[in-house]
This record gives sequence, C-alpha cells and structure tokens, in this order.
Amino acid sequence: MRPLRRPRLLAPFLLTPLIAGCFASGGGDSGDGGGKGGDGDRLRVALAFPPAENLSPYGADATLLSRLGVTEGLTALDANGSAAPALAESWRRDGEKTWEFTLRDATFQDGSDVTPDAVAASLGQAVRAKPAPAALAGVGLTAKAGGERVVRVTTAEPDPVLPLRLSSPSLAILSAKAYEGKGGKTDPVGTATGPFELTKVNGAASASLDRFDDYWGGRAQASGIDARFVADGTARANALRTGELDIAEAVPVAQAASLDERTRRDTATTRTTSLLFNASSGTLKDAGLRAAARGAVDTSVFAKDVYEGYGDPGAGIYGPAVTWAEGKRSAPVGRAGAGKPGGDDVIDLATYDNRPELPEAAQVVKQQLEKAGFTVKLTVREYSRLEADALDGKFDAFVLARNTLLDTGDPVAVLASDYTCDGGFNIAQLCDKDVDRAVADAEKIADTAKRQDAAMAAEARILGSDAVVPLVHQRIITGVADSVQGVILDPYERTLVGTGTRR
Repeated sequence: MRPLRRPRLLAPFLLTPLIAGCFASGGGDSGDGGGKGGDGDRLRVALAFPPAENLSPYGADATLLSRLGVTEGLTALDANGSAAPALAESWRRDGEKTWEFTLRDATFQDGSDVTPDAVAASLGQAVRAKPAPAALAGVGLTAKAGGERVVRVTTAEPDPVLPLRLSSPSLAILSAKAYEGKGGKTDPVGTATGPFELTKVNGAASASLDRFDDYWGGRAQASGIDARFVADGTARANALRTGELDIAEAVPVAQAASLDERTRRDTATTRTTSLLFNASSGTLKDAGLRAAARGAVDTSVFAKDVYEGYGDPGAGIYGPAVTWAEGKRSAPVGRAGAGKPGGDDVIDLATYDNRPELPEAAQVVKQQLEKAGFTVKLTVREYSRLEADALDGKFDAFVLARNTLLDTGDPVAVLASDYTCDGGFNIAQLCDKDVDRAVADAEKIADTAKRQDAAMAAEARILGSDAVVPLVHQRIITGVADSVQGVILDPYERTLVGTGTRR
C-alpha cells in the first residue's frame, strides 16, 4: 500500500466584501452600525464542526476561521468560481512558473502592516506545514518580496490556476506573530486580517471574536461574534428556535420543518455526498465486485427520502451548483462487468455523524448492498475519530460529504487529491494509470473551458473505475433568526458572516 499524505477534509470555508455581493444574503443595508447604540450587537453563531487541530489554518479548521470572518488570503472565489481580489488587488503571470501579486493597503489585527515580506513569510510557513495543506498537495511553491507592494510566487512546475489555489482558506495570510509560539504551533488569535478578530478560544467548545475596526474592507456592523461549536444538529436547530442563536449552520433536513420558513435558507452547494469504494484492498479491490456494489445502489432515493428534497440526485463528481458541468458530462469509461457477491464477501462500511444525514444514507446503502448479497458491517463515529482510519484504507466503503471546489476552486484539483495514486485525500485508495493520465493532462491546461472539458473526461474515467458512486448533490440549510440580516450563503461553504452581517 502506498503512503498517503494527510491534508484534513475541509468539510464545512474566505471572506471579503468584494465577493459578499456575489452570493445570496439575508438582506440588510450597509450602514455603519446596527443594533444598540449604533455599535452593533454581537452575533451568536453555531458551527457544526468543532476544531480538530486547535484552529490551525492548515487543515480542516481553516474553514472555521474563514466562515467566521477571521482569515483571508491573497485571492477569493467569486460566484462563478473565478479568482477575485482579496489581500491582492491584482496579479499577472510573469513567465510559465511565476506570478506577481500586487497587495492592497491592509493591516494585520496585531497592528503590523501587510507587506510583501510578511506575505511571503506566511506562505512559506504554509509550504512547510505538516501535513501540507490540501491546496498545496504536489505543488512546489516559493514566495518572496518583489517590490514595495509586490509578492512573487513561483512554482516548481507551471501552474495555470495559481490565483485560484491561493484562494484556499488553508493559505490564509497571518502576521509574523502567529508563528512565534512554541513547538511550531501557528496561532491565528489576533494575527489575521479579516473583519473579525479571534480573541479567545475555549478548546473545542466555543470562541470569542471582536470586530477589527481597522479592516481594509470597512468596519463590520456587528461588534463581535460569540461562536459555539455544536456537533449535534438537532441541538443547533433547537437553540435557534428558542432564540439562543442568531445563525446555525448545517441544519439537519429532519429539523428543517421545525423551523419557521422565514428562518431557514437552503443553498445549492458544490458539495456531493458520495459512496467511496476501497479499490486497493479488501472485498472491493475486485473491479467486478465494485461494479456489482455500484449496480446495487439505487441513488434516486437519497435526494427524495434521506435529504427530503434538499438535494439533487447524484449525477457525477460535480453537481448542479457547478453550472458548467452538466453540458460537458459524458458516460463513464472503462467499467468492468459486474461480478456476483458471495456470502463471505464482507464490506466494512463507515461514515460520520457530524452531518446527521450521513448515517441515514449509510443505513440505506447497507440495506441495498445486503439485498444484493453482500454482508455489511457499519461503523459511525465523529469525523475527527474516523479520518485517519479512512485515509489508511481500513474500510471497504465510506459515505463522504465532499465540497468539490472547497480546497482550491479548481475542478481538477479535487480529482488529483481524491482519485490519483499520489492523492493526499484518496479515501477510495484508487490507483489507476488511465485516471492518473487523464488528470495529469487536465492539470496542464490553462484555458478555462478546455480545462473544464478535460476535468469531465477525467471524471468519466474515475466513474468508470467504480471507486465512487455519487449519491446526492446537497443543498445546505442555514438557520437564520428573523432579526439577522446580511448572512452570506456561499455555495463553496467558505463564508458565512461578513461586514454586513448584523442583528
């Protein structure tokens, strides 16, 4: 078995007012304050995933920081999935391997200036992080100051999507103070650049944030955020319903009906729930048995029944929120003929309960596979207690909710990470030379439309391996109290609150 690098799943997110208008919001104007005394009430927010790495910006916790408006990078994603300005106001390519980013006038939350040297040093820390951030998997990157306001970023090989890559929440820019702690720990408390400053972290239970009044994008309307990390989806919905919360992310579909229609927002996202089959070891190493297992799964029931209409039937790795994908999709290539499972063909199936629909989806999968003749054992744990085993290939099958454009915004990057021999998040343990070749071909293409075509050709190869069965393309339900305006409903799940979010 080849070793796998281990970037964390960015399971549930960059924030600038430049992109806030690209996404649907809860409304509201853009005055200088709201609530009491014109200074803005504090927002009470519940997030679904507790910090798994002490709020390190280099793994799964990166999206907690971006969703709360703490961190941002050189670039962001706009509504079309293109790179948009953030700390860099512009950029240009200088040869095949180097890009120059011109910085805007901005200040870190500790009062120091955002300078080319500071940005280059911060990117250097990300390059040296262990494990490497998913956005940098397989990328040899160096950064250095190139002038008074210019940062030069060079890659070992030509990277036509580097501005997209630098939008990743795991490549947030922090001040020098963030890296002064013992043991190489990176500390985002008071060292980021976003509209809200992290002031206190209470383990995996809660965090306090205050408005950062010197934010380059303007003063936030809320005076701060009291964030709670609540893995229980029912508890999040109940707290919203009883007035204890202003915003509750990822409300379970089973709880949606219990919320007043005015307090729930559903958003099509680039997140797909898929069934991954271990293609390198165990029962499903056999391509014929994978084909039999894939054929046994009726994907039509998941959107309608498990997700109660808050989703679309699985069509591929990319769903309807990736608007260009449907017209470019082709039939799977290279599928094996289905074998016949015997009574001793056991499938160890696993999923996690941070997203309440996943255990139910896994139960449906279990029943369908058993009907086809497999013996199925189901494991359900909290995600942080499951990930290492999944990446080590200890399960035969895994039900995973994965935002395909979260890490980099590049449709090819998720294919390289999740389905190639050296992929850093290859839970399917897929190692197929035809898939690797198709993904490598796509990675070389700079033209957007042609890169999309190549990504879809690679998707057809991956689906043909039967290492992944897309079950449903999710709509995320966000609970928003009547009094709250300006919540950012982001299909990429990177943002949630911004300068205009208030009550």
